[in-house]
Parts: sequence; structure tokens; C-alpha cells
Amino acid sequence: MRVLFALPGLHRYDRGAEIAFISIAKELANSGDTVTLMGSGQERPGMPYRFLRTRSIPRENFQSLPAMPVLRNDCAYEELTFIPDFLLRYRPSDFDVTLTSSYPFTNWILRCPILWGRRPPHIFVTQNGDWPAYSDQSEFRWFGCEGLVCTNPDFYERDRARWRCELIPNGIDCERFKPGPSQRELFRLPNEKLIVLMVSALIPTKRVEVGVTAVSQIPDAHLVVAGNGPLRREIEAIAAEVLPGRFTLLSVPPDRMPALYRSATVFLHLAKDEPFGNVFLEALACGLPVVAHDSTRTRWIVGQDQFLLDTDDQAAIVAEIKAAASASTAQKQSGIVVAKSFSWHRIGQMYRDFIRAVAA
Repeated sequence: MRVLFALPGLHRYDRGAEIAFISIAKELANSGDTVTLMGSGQERPGMPYRFLRTRSIPRENFQSLPAMPVLRNDCAYEELTFIPDFLLRYRPSDFDVTLTSSYPFTNWILRCPILWGRRPPHIFVTQNGDWPAYSDQSEFRWFGCEGLVCTNPDFYERDRARWRCELIPNGIDCERFKPGPSQRELFRLPNEKLIVLMVSALIPTKRVEVGVTAVSQIPDAHLVVAGNGPLRREIEAIAAEVLPGRFTLLSVPPDRMPALYRSATVFLHLAKDEPFGNVFLEALACGLPVVAHDSTRTRWIVGQDQFLLDTDDQAAIVAEIKAAASASTAQKQSGIVVAKSFSWHRIGQMYRDFIRAVAA
């Protein structure tokens, strides 16, 4: 098969959707398919797929611009600037199927009728949510696809009557993310403290400020946040007030993320509506106990042995962080087993089967 993955952030960011697409592309390419990625980052040596750089203006430049229909956030502005160069490089006849998780502009272009030949069927992946697939309001009424990958059971149940759906979760590279010795000195973290780690974009839905307040109530705890985003200054200001000397904000390259997980005591994630939390699997695979918002979707990912709660209860967050810090070896081992069941090799085969069915 000749497969195209198109996403503005490819090779520029290493976040959930970008990591997922790169991992799936590698599995497909290693299985014999011809895979192309189009994104705005730089080519990375040694990859088994072809990468076409498609320029765009980084989303950080749009964080202060107003939200409006179609241009609802900084990612939408970035995507709009991605389209002109994409149109110059995209050749529909070169592909048997296309995939994106970006809406509206990339989805619209990939589904646009062509004058000669046949437009390749399009698969939309709900990495950032399934709202385009079920909403008929505003620009969402123009969404369409030939196949919909649902990254969790909630999306699948909601959308399967309307679209050709397949339930395929995200995965984990178990060769990179695995237990190992702590490397706190690499990140200048205190050796004697309980290290609570949050890996998250600094945006409202991630509720990082709630984590800052909770950790401030644990005297021997140090909070580490790995991420960036429009709320950076607000988070730093809150931490300076309630966590003086006990807060570290990092931007960590992908190759050091396993070491960061292994240097923590507890993993904390407070988003309530995560399409699929790759970070859960990364933390579990490294042997970290997880404290997170309790939902059917979260339990589907992390299993029954983690520390899930109603994260609107501040006292409960504090209590669960303390409990997780004393997690048993059996609980940690259970998390490692859960993470291994989501290997990218298995997930890649699921994508390959669905792509073949849609392309046929």
C-alpha cells in the first residue's frame, strides 16, 4: 500500500498525535508498505518512511489571537498556514489511502474532489477527539471520511452507527519505555524528595494548576511538569506562590523522556476527557504508579490497580498521591504488564488491517 500521514506537527512536536502517527508509520513501513509523512518539522535520519517537509508557522505564534469559528485555537491557525505548501506538494495519485487527525483544513483538502483520476479514500483518526465526527454545527457539518479510527471505546460507541469505524488504541515502545535506574541528576532534581511528575501541554483541559495546588499540600513533594503551552506564565506564577523551591518546569527531548519517568515517584494526570493518554502507558511501562481522573476510559487504558479518583476533590488527590508513593511492587508490575499489551507492533498491525479494508 501507498499510505500518506498528513499532520502539521509531524517532526516538529513530539506529542500524542505526532508520536502515534510516527510509530504507526514505522510499523507499516517495516511491514513492506510505502509510507509518506508530510509535516512541518525536519527530516530525521534513519526513518523507514519518506518525509516531505511542508512549511507552516508554529502554533506558539498564535496563542494570543482570538478564537472564532474555524480558527478556534492556536493549532487551527497553525494548520491554516500548513495548507499552502501542502497543496504544492500533495499528489493524490501517489497514494492508495490518506490519514490525518487534523480538522478542518487538512481533512477538507484530503477529501477534496480531483479533476483527473480517483481521490484516495481518507481515514480520520480521533487522536485529538471525535467532535468532527458527531457534531453537525458550524464547520463540523462538512466533515467526512471513508474510515474512522476510534482511539477509545466511548468514541467507537458514539460514532459507529454513522461512520465505518474501527477501535484501535494508541501504543507504547516497550524497548524505550521500561524500568531502570533513576537519573535525577540529569534533570537537577532533588534526591531526597517525593517526585510527582506531570507530562502535559499547558492548556486549560489538562488542569495542571490543580496539580500544583495539590502537591503544595504535601511537604516532602517536588512537582515536575514536562510541557509547554499558552498557560506557562500562569502555571509558573501559581507555583512560585504555593510551591517555592519545589517546582521544576522542563522541556524534555524525546530521547530523555524514559529517563524522566524513571526519575519520578508518582505520575499525575488530571485531564478529564483525554481521547487516549499515551502518557499513561509511558509512565506504567517505566514502573510508575498513576494518579488520574476516574473514568471508564481511563480504566480501559490503565487497568484496575492504579490510583483513580474524582479529581474535583482536592483532598482526594493529595491522599492518592501519598498512597501511590507507597505502591507495592505488585502494583507497579501490574502496570508494566498492562503497558506491554499496547505494543506499537500490535497496534500497527491493527492499522494495517483497517487501512487495507478501507483502501479496498
